Amino acid sequence: MAGNEWINGYLEAILDSKASNIDDHHVNLREGDHFNPTKYFVEEVVTGVDETDLHRTWIKVVATRNTRERTSRLENMCWRIWHLTRKKKQLDWEDIQRMTKRRLEREQGRRDVGEDISEDLSEEEKGDILGDSLAPESPRKTPQQNVSNFEIWSDDKKEKKLYIILISLHGLVRGDNMELGRDSDTGGQIKYVVELAAALAKMPGVYRVDLFTRQVSSPEVDWSYGEPTEMLTAGSDDPDAADVGESSGAYIIRIPFGPRDKYLRKELLWPHIQEFVDGALVHVLNMSKVLGEQIGGGQPIWPFVIHGHYADAGDSAALLSGALNVPMVLTGHSLGRNKLEQLLKQGRQSKEDINSTYKIMRRIEAEELSLDAAELVITSTKQEIDEQWGLYDGFDVKLEKVLRARARQGVDCHGRFMPRMAVIPPGMDFSHVIKEADEADGDLSSLTNSDGASPKAMPAIWSEVMRFLTNPHKPMILALSRPDPKKNITTLLKAFGECHPLRELANLTLIMGNRDDIDEMSAGNASVFTTVLKLVDRYDLYGQVAFPKHHTQNDVPEIYRLAAKTKGVFINPALVEPFGLTLIEAAAHGLPMVATKNGGPVDIHRALNNGLLIDPHDQQAIASALLKLVSEKNLWSECQKNGWKNIHLFSWPEHCRTYLTRVVACRMRHPMWKTDMHADEMPTEGSLNDSLRDFQDASLRLSIDGDKSSSINGSLDGGTDVQDQVRRVMSKIKKPEPVEKADNSSNNGPSKYPMLRKRQKLIVIALDCYDNNGAPDKGMIGMLQETFKAVKLDSQMARTTGFAMSTAMSLSELLDFLRNEQIKVNEFDALVCSSGSEVYYPGTYEEGGKLTSDPDYTAHIEYRWGSDGLKKTIWKLMNMDGGEGTSGKQLKVIEEDARSSNSHCLSYMIKDVKKAKKVDDLRQKLRMRGLRCHPMYCRNSTRLQLVPLFASRSQALRYFFVRWRLNVANIYVILGETGDTDYEELISGTHKTLIMKGSVKKGSEELLRTSGSYLKDDIVPGESPLIAYVNTPPKAQEIANALNKVSVAAS
Repeated sequence: MAGNEWINGYLEAILDSKASNIDDHHVNLREGDHFNPTKYFVEEVVTGVDETDLHRTWIKVVATRNTRERTSRLENMCWRIWHLTRKKKQLDWEDIQRMTKRRLEREQGRRDVGEDISEDLSEEEKGDILGDSLAPESPRKTPQQNVSNFEIWSDDKKEKKLYIILISLHGLVRGDNMELGRDSDTGGQIKYVVELAAALAKMPGVYRVDLFTRQVSSPEVDWSYGEPTEMLTAGSDDPDAADVGESSGAYIIRIPFGPRDKYLRKELLWPHIQEFVDGALVHVLNMSKVLGEQIGGGQPIWPFVIHGHYADAGDSAALLSGALNVPMVLTGHSLGRNKLEQLLKQGRQSKEDINSTYKIMRRIEAEELSLDAAELVITSTKQEIDEQWGLYDGFDVKLEKVLRARARQGVDCHGRFMPRMAVIPPGMDFSHVIKEADEADGDLSSLTNSDGASPKAMPAIWSEVMRFLTNPHKPMILALSRPDPKKNITTLLKAFGECHPLRELANLTLIMGNRDDIDEMSAGNASVFTTVLKLVDRYDLYGQVAFPKHHTQNDVPEIYRLAAKTKGVFINPALVEPFGLTLIEAAAHGLPMVATKNGGPVDIHRALNNGLLIDPHDQQAIASALLKLVSEKNLWSECQKNGWKNIHLFSWPEHCRTYLTRVVACRMRHPMWKTDMHADEMPTEGSLNDSLRDFQDASLRLSIDGDKSSSINGSLDGGTDVQDQVRRVMSKIKKPEPVEKADNSSNNGPSKYPMLRKRQKLIVIALDCYDNNGAPDKGMIGMLQETFKAVKLDSQMARTTGFAMSTAMSLSELLDFLRNEQIKVNEFDALVCSSGSEVYYPGTYEEGGKLTSDPDYTAHIEYRWGSDGLKKTIWKLMNMDGGEGTSGKQLKVIEEDARSSNSHCLSYMIKDVKKAKKVDDLRQKLRMRGLRCHPMYCRNSTRLQLVPLFASRSQALRYFFVRWRLNVANIYVILGETGDTDYEELISGTHKTLIMKGSVKKGSEELLRTSGSYLKDDIVPGESPLIAYVNTPPKAQEIANALNKVSVAAS
């Protein structure tokens, strides 16, 4: 009943108030036919309740002097606890049901995989997948990662010159004077990523490391968080690195996204993620060009890897990885599913309340998407793999083992994939502690004498600790943690108090955070600390146990030193310890360890071999382990030496060496164009576009009236002097042929490059207007024509602006529609067809007069596309009763749509929309089967389309930027108020959005999410200056005004 001692007061008060006659040995919950809440409280609740609000109420009860009122309050509290217990039991039952359902779904997924690939499975592999599928899942050991399979990163990799990107979005990130603990978002992760970036930049073969985070220009925070760039280190420490360039080193790159003048907590950043991705893309493309000039011989230097830290950065890294076609690595730090499980078990909040507060479902989906995209997931411990990542749809230990073995043997996995997990403990800087190793064996008395003979003054924290102790020279057993029930401090104190040989040999020091007044501590912490005081008194441990009230972060190394001077031991008796950083810190200072066998300490002990592991529930085992280390000096010395000898395994250089070894083993990829990059230089028109942009910027600076200079068409309406300056500069530039002439001269034959690359701006028509059969609505034609007219209202805008069509229709269906409505396909510079699975450029890539898709885009989205495995699985999931095939009843939910399908788009007609699975439900089942794709419903809920993971209409816009350097910020997307299930992705980002009200009568969004999932507000910002609206039917002038409005707002 640790942590609930205050409940004993309830019992005493109930007895004193004579609320009921309670038998100490047996409690009958009924007296006659009436339920007795007091007895129910005694029987069912005493050992299980630890609620803060009840504790506060109990304090009020104690203060009540009136007997009748006190009795009434006690009875009322009993009823409250009874209802609370009922609620907890209901939550426990729901949790059991949820876990059972999930287990059955996972087992069915394994069976489906086994059936699909059984023809070429070995007998051993069949056993791995199917052998235990019918048995309940149990804790299992993760296969030991064999580092010998990898080529170890070494100093001979100097010629590599890698460019690495790290992403950590939330909190306040800077290199010096980190404000750790300022808020819940600015904690250990911030310190970790900053130190990782600096350490990686010093490794041989790494040229530049960029740490992306959010730029915050708010009066709430220091001005330094608004600086776009901050250097962390100048680069490699290698004295032979003579070719270090001006851009080498580690840098913090702050990307503006979300409200510019507000510091937002991480739960509020979700709607702005795509804006960050677009901003980061600008930096990456610029930097790849700069690095190419410095070290790439003129060829772009693409990021070697993009590493996301936490769910928000993982979501961003996945999108950025897809846009650039480079590998992604993920570190979760803490995981949403694990947090959700813990919060639900506490019973204080419903799932809806938890989601509202923490945006937990959006976070979980971001983590699932990160698993879809990641080549490698880095964890601190094996426990994190088994007990945390094992909760996710996208990771199955058994399936991962089989798929990895097949991939290694070159056997087809039928499009299935599981990310690889690697345990790499966090790095630490031991330079300030290793050099003290020589003095660790010194005599404590030589440092604590009072005659002034000590070579240096005794640290103040030593005096603060030793004032508790009668004999401070005895070996010190040190525990350092929060006074949290999970840290199991009370069991440690009982073990110490009841072991007299241990009490005679050693002292116990408990560093339990900082406190001023116990009554001001949280209920849980106050309860633990009150128990500590009671146990000290019970076992009469005065003079043997120290528990100082205050210490600073700088005092912690000194506390370790004090314990080492006394030849003491460090102990972590936590019930479960995810990692155990304090164990490494203690070992660095020369302290052997005793630690829980649950969690990360197992890995640390295996590496350091500097102590003993114990069962945290076994009080006798704790005392025996401590006594053994304190009494056996040879063992103590051996553990100390082992700790010092192996501590380098947790240093930053070792961490980075292992990190690079693992990353290099990933499947490397980067943008590769089939067209010759040297021949792909920007022509004169491209230079003109850049010049015009510069002139527009200059006009903004020189114009007396800045408003006149800010319009979408870039016209200069400033004073005469400004116009004269521009004319003089323009006269010096060789004028190219008019753009529209080249654009409309289809008789000249297909061009080698699309006109898209010559555009300054692009209008993307993405209106999902379809009738009940999924055929395009003819009303869309009027909107297209009015949009064309709006652009032509200004001649300069017409010269520099192109058009694109973005649709779920296949190319043939789109061409038929345009032909029937007498719209020339050459009106468009690009066609994004089949929900982003194909891109065409009218006038380019033509064979025999027919358009062919962009081969570079096809290669760009190929990653993890497994159409064969998807075809079998999607048919089974959608057309079998219950979606699991358990009853074998054949349904008719989908039917193949051959005309709308292509090599990278599986299209199906929906025959019964009421039985169609929602997108998030479908995606979950596909992930459990190792299939990674982008499923969506489209065309007024008449089609289901599955495209590659990184294919989408929104990602196609980023491809235009990467391939043709058409900045996403210069793209204008025209949408309806609803659309296909990928509609929300097209709203967010740095592009401008024009929504035509009433243009789309019915979309497919009702098939997007199940109840309890994340909301649209978690994807799309509530208010944005980049979004404008017009009514339907729109007029050309209204469209032009709206486009101009978002352009001015963005500037």
